[in-house]
Amino acid sequence: QVQMVESGGGLVQAGGSLRLACAVSGRTFSSYQHMGWFRQAPGKERDFVAAIKSSGSTTYYADSVKGRFTISRDNVKNTVYLQMNSLKPEDTAVYYCSARETYYSGAPFSTSPISYEYWGQGTQVTVSS
Repeated sequence: QVQMVESGGGLVQAGGSLRLACAVSGRTFSSYQHMGWFRQAPGKERDFVAAIKSSGSTTYYADSVKGRFTISRDNVKNTVYLQMNSLKPEDTAVYYCSARETYYSGAPFSTSPISYEYWGQGTQVTVSS
């Protein structure tokens, strides 16, 4: 059974930084899996933030975070990270990590949450103005 546990959330002032981590256990993913970060603010849908392919060399970002957030992974530690800089109050949300099996190397990134099969429990990020 897959377990995905996020950590690193908290309260930070606007302009500050946080680093989220997602530790994955219980499954050996294929060489073609994608890992993603999503976020959900109260009363809103779950929105795509960033994704990374299994090799770690290819990433994709939502326009709203491009240039401020960086997704990375450590395949030895089975951990995915989201470095968040220049945080804004509108970044306030519960952040979720997710995993998606694609089974082939050329699979495009998906920004839809329904494409991702595995999810963590979420970690709260609050940015004060």
